[in-house]
Amino acid sequence: MSMNTDIRHPLDDRLPALLRSGRTLRAIFNSLPSPAIVEMCAYAGFDFILIDNEHGSADLGITEHMLRAARASGIPPVVRCLRQDIARVLDMGASGVQIPMVQSAEEARELVQQVRYPGTGRRGSAFSPRAAGYGAFPGAEHTRRSNAGVALIVMIETEEAVAQAAEIAAVEGVDAVFVGPNDLSHSMGFGSDWKAPEVDAVIERALRAISGAGQCAGIIGMNGADEARYGAWGARFFATVASSVITHALRQAAQPVPAAARTGGPGY
Repeated sequence: MSMNTDIRHPLDDRLPALLRSGRTLRAIFNSLPSPAIVEMCAYAGFDFILIDNEHGSADLGITEHMLRAARASGIPPVVRCLRQDIARVLDMGASGVQIPMVQSAEEARELVQQVRYPGTGRRGSAFSPRAAGYGAFPGAEHTRRSNAGVALIVMIETEEAVAQAAEIAAVEGVDAVFVGPNDLSHSMGFGSDWKAPEVDAVIERALRAISGAGQCAGIIGMNGADEARYGAWGARFFATVASSVITHALRQAAQPVPAAARTGGPGY
């Protein structure tokens, strides 16, 4: 029996080209263990989704279902994960990983090695997981597709890392550098006040260094004002947060409806 060559490959390999495109990109963090929310984010029109396994509650089984939902709905999925989970989420078919608390160019080079197969890295090779179609897409072509089509996004979240921002951004195999403003603010002693002038100045320095190195610079962008401010400093990858978007919408929906606006028609 011949293989159906029209079957969609489980690995969506568009993300590295998106990050290199020079376009303004809008992504969304999702920490909720829900494939349905992944689909909703895709249909809303985000460029890619960041499945947040650093702070979220999804186990690896649910994560794999979320990756399936992303592929089915057409949105490239990145998994923000801890270092020990890199190999597993890539074998599940993630389009990329976003790694927190990267402190130096040396650490970024080590992460490149973990993400790439032999030839450019030392990721362990297996063709049985979902990323290779459970053996339907094995061998050299899977290795080539993964090395070219899986993105590595590193996060800088301390002043020490910001001091090396340009060097981190210049590491071959890093596809984007994301500034984590909340952890940066905490590391500087300002708690959650990442809009404090002192923190703002360090964020500006980081974004200008990353973009000046020719790299895609990312940061949280909760609204148009954030995008305009950080975009002027070189950012072009902006991420909002699904739980914040949902909570804001629910708060609005919970507000009393003015009497003049009531239709009196049947309910849901």
